[in-house]
Amino acid sequence: MLLARHAEAAFWMARYVERAENLARLLDVQQVFASDSRDPASWRSMLVLNADEARFLETHDTIDRASVTAFYVLDQDNPTSIISAIHMARENARALRPLISTEMWTQLNVFHRQLYALTPTDLGEARLPRTYQMVKEGCQTHTGITDGTFFRDESWYFYSIGRWLERADQTTRLLDIKYHQLLPRGADVGSAFDIGQWNSVLRSAAGYYAYRRVHSQAMSAGTIAGFLLQNRAFPRAVALCVNDIDRTLHELRSRYGLRGGAKVLERIDELQAELTGRPIEQILIAGLHEFLDMTQKSLGLLALDIAREFFHRDEAAPRGMTQNQ
Repeated sequence: MLLARHAEAAFWMARYVERAENLARLLDVQQVFASDSRDPASWRSMLVLNADEARFLETHDTIDRASVTAFYVLDQDNPTSIISAIHMARENARALRPLISTEMWTQLNVFHRQLYALTPTDLGEARLPRTYQMVKEGCQTHTGITDGTFFRDESWYFYSIGRWLERADQTTRLLDIKYHQLLPRGADVGSAFDIGQWNSVLRSAAGYYAYRRVHSQAMSAGTIAGFLLQNRAFPRAVALCVNDIDRTLHELRSRYGLRGGAKVLERIDELQAELTGRPIEQILIAGLHEFLDMTQKSLGLLALDIAREFFHRDEAAPRGMTQNQ
């Protein structure tokens, strides 16, 4: 039987790597939005989305591109930064050292050193796209090595659940960023400006070409939001991630006879009903931001249920770790 602390470490290793990659994607799309935005304070949206505004203002006087980017990439004192996420992923990997492959451990160490070698110069506008690409490729390399070398026992199942849970949460944040700063005038809806920024959301989710396979006509906010929320074939769509959590948990329980998880499965059923119970047009009319906020809260409660039923904790994150839900 897998120790609860090893299951928890696998779960959080996956979440932290996924979080680092998706934060790089969020920052990348924010860079595009901010360059087009009429609002000089548009970088505040990143802080609001991650509930970090109060923490940021403890050490910063102004909210601008340079300070927010440094806060989320290189700030080791910020527990929600990319460098902190990869550090925590490495610490969880250390706890799993007897269970993971040498290739997994080596790659995380190399990636960890690459991040700690970054300097403020790497966050300048000229180098920033390359920095984000390095982060995304480092996380994707970890995922590929893990898929090819991680033994398919209980720890693999908990790793997979953590990855899908984090990915679902981060996709809702990627969508939500548009509603924190765009459309200052109603006339912008459906304009080339509006569609161009929705295009940026798709590309940041690595979903542009997949979207075009499903929707070959002109882009719209509804079809793009529906694709990222409800599509069951796109790997970063929230519905697919939740379905994969459900499938993985059922396999885990049936293969290893785990008695826990009934509350988790109930929560997943509720979340699936929320995601697929209404067409995207109705969700937009009722309010996309409100729907995304509700979905993020449901995912946070799902993480809490997993912690209680499998890791024997009354909190969603292990002590000394953080979650941004």
